[in-house]
Amino acid sequence: MGAVEAQVREYYDTAGPAYAQLMGSFWHHGDLEAETAGLSPVEAAQALARKQVEAAGLQAGGTAIDFGSGVGGTTVYMAQISGANLVGLSNNEWLSAQARQHAAEQGTSGQVSFLTVGDEDYKTLGAWPADSLDMVSFFESVCHLPDKASFFRAAHRILKPGACLVGVDWVKRPWGEHQTDEQIAQWIRPVEEVISIPWLGSVDDYRGMCEAAGFTVEIAEDLYPGVECWGSTPPDDGQGWGAYEGELSTVIHDGKRVLDAARAAGVFSVGRWVARKPV
Repeated sequence: MGAVEAQVREYYDTAGPAYAQLMGSFWHHGDLEAETAGLSPVEAAQALARKQVEAAGLQAGGTAIDFGSGVGGTTVYMAQISGANLVGLSNNEWLSAQARQHAAEQGTSGQVSFLTVGDEDYKTLGAWPADSLDMVSFFESVCHLPDKASFFRAAHRILKPGACLVGVDWVKRPWGEHQTDEQIAQWIRPVEEVISIPWLGSVDDYRGMCEAAGFTVEIAEDLYPGVECWGSTPPDDGQGWGAYEGELSTVIHDGKRVLDAARAAGVFSVGRWVARKPV
């Protein structure tokens, strides 16, 4: 059992309830255009998920997995808008149980399932045969993996020729006076340490790992080009992270503090990728 992967699983045992209380069922950034237009965090997150499903061409009757599915909001939503069958994966049973409940409440239990997998199963995704899936997605989850390259190789193996890996994830980037690795690291390392992230990559790092796995990368972009990446969590703390008083409140407060610092420094952002397995 990998020590880092186990640490992530244990982190969500206590951080998960806080995230659910503060963010509901959708745990990732939204589409910037939707946010700028004044849509709610949930609506903006749905807009970004919809963009990824459309890029992948996922259709009714298709099959897909959503890696790092959290409490299931995005996984269920992608199934609803596509008509496809989805399996959400997590290495934390509390998350999977919450996601199953959400699917039942949405009437999609026959279309969406959630599995709790082993800490290192992401390296092979061995439960799926080669060339069998129409889409693999991830939303702000691969950042938690120490061996990201193995995940991309596994995703490539199980996708059908012509099918897509689509993803959204936290990234680091040069910004303003913070250009060197060490200048960026002074803001990013605290984020990694507090939020159980072994290392944050860049948009180009993910592109490189996808290409090395055999994908043709169609989109590799910073979702917040030219602006600081605050998303739905501005420093005025409208979601209440700083005021959270539940279990693990110190870690939640620390996470808010270090993320705000990295966002303000401009070196934290969110990337988006669409990578296709060649026919």
